[in-house]
Formats: sequence, C-alpha cells, structure tokens
Amino acid sequence: MKSVKKGIVYALFAILIVTQMYPLLWLLTYSLKTNEEILGSSFFSLPASPRWGNYKEAYEAGHYLQYLFNSVFVTVVTMVCVILLSSMAAYAISRFRWKLAPAVMLVFLIGLMIPLQATLLPLMIIFKNMNILNTHSSLILPYIAFQTPVAVFILSGFMKSVPHEIEESAYMDGASVYRIFRSIILPISVPPVMTVCILTFINIWNEYILAATFISSEKLKTLPFGVYTFVSQYSVNYGNIGAFLVMGAVPVILLYFILSEKITKGMVAGAVKG
Repeated sequence: MKSVKKGIVYALFAILIVTQMYPLLWLLTYSLKTNEEILGSSFFSLPASPRWGNYKEAYEAGHYLQYLFNSVFVTVVTMVCVILLSSMAAYAISRFRWKLAPAVMLVFLIGLMIPLQATLLPLMIIFKNMNILNTHSSLILPYIAFQTPVAVFILSGFMKSVPHEIEESAYMDGASVYRIFRSIILPISVPPVMTVCILTFINIWNEYILAATFISSEKLKTLPFGVYTFVSQYSVNYGNIGAFLVMGAVPVILLYFILSEKITKGMVAGAVKG
C-alpha cells in the first residue's frame, strides 16, 4: 500500500510539473516560429527551423531596453516603499499595545477587497489635479497603495511570533524603538520580506491596466506595452510577440529562482505562525 501511495503522489507531482512547465516551453517554441508556422501548423508542433532572429527584432523594434528600464525603475521604487511602509505598520500593529491596532489592521484588510478597476476614474481625477498624469509617479503611488495591505498582512503575521523577551532585553540595554526595529525586527523578518518582494515584483511587473490608463508617453511606458509594437492595423507578427514575452518573463523567473528558498520560508512563516 505504501508503494501505491508513493506512486500516486509521484504521478500527481509529475502532472503538476507538466502543467506548470508546459506553458513556458510552449511559449519558447512559439517565439521561434514564423507567422506561417504559427497560423498553419499544429498547435503542439515544433518549429521546422528555429528563427532566432525573432529575438533580435523584438529587442530592437520593441524598444526592449527602454521599456525594461522603466519597468525596473517603477518596480524597484515601489518595492522599497512597500517594504518600508508595510514593515513599520506591521511592527506597530503586532508589537505595540494600543486600542486602535485591530481597527488599523481592519483598514488594511479592507484594502485587499477594493478592486483596482473601481479606482481608475477617481485616481485619474486626482492625478490630473495634482499634475502628475503621464509620469512614473502616477504608477508608483497606486502600486504602493495596492501592494501594502497584503504586505502588512504577511509581515504582521510573522512579527507576532517573535518573542517579546528579545525586545525587553534590548530596552534594558537602552535601545530605542527605532533601533530595535532596525537592528532586531527587520533582520529577523528577512524571509517574509523576501516573500513581499517577489509578490510585489510579479504584480507590478505584469501590471497593464493602470499603466495603460495613466501613461501615454512612449518614453515612460513599461514592458507590457512592448507587445503592441508588433501589432498593426493589417498584420500581427506573432513570432516577435512570443520572443518579447519570453524576454519579459526572464527577469521574473531569475528573481524567483534566486530567492525561492527564502520565499518559501517566508510564506510558511506568515501563514503558520500568524
């Protein structure tokens, strides 16, 4: 019976691996095909002759470096701000004894339930009055607002599990609240912070609705817009689109593999200990 159970488990894992890896492999083969092969051959077929030129055309015609820089800038600034704000808020909610802590946490949880689409018109009016439409600030500010609630939820769940004796001994040695937060709480919270980093990175890297609404300048657009370079009124270059999508996914995949161990620990710490 044990061998049968192991076989079932291995089979389920094999199915899971195939279902997760196949879309990536399909996208890779898609990026190496010509339009004729994509439109005329079988959905599962391999390219007759890999067309690596698709990547060169996607890199040059798709303004890859320019869009990549914009995406990296917006994403990194958002990640830094989210980590700073959410870590301080989570520390105050989970470690301080004050009456409004549950109410403040409830406000952040309510923020998780607000759909992004419902904020487009109000934000458009606000940013127009602030004269920051068509700037990176019009993306960074709402990104921070939408990513902070889930970050506070994850970090506060972890920080509640940190023994209070650590802080008490630091107080006895004369450490201030800011010193304890900077030198003790933040270093301990590295695993959930890494989780917040990767979740924020993925959500911002692939975001399109806000970017399409608030950004119109070609110099400020992010990577998702590069795909539309290869779409015209009468034709679509599918191979170049596939190549651009592969290049856009590479940074996310690399970041995940680099931080995968800490991300897993952070998710477990935030879910179980909280």
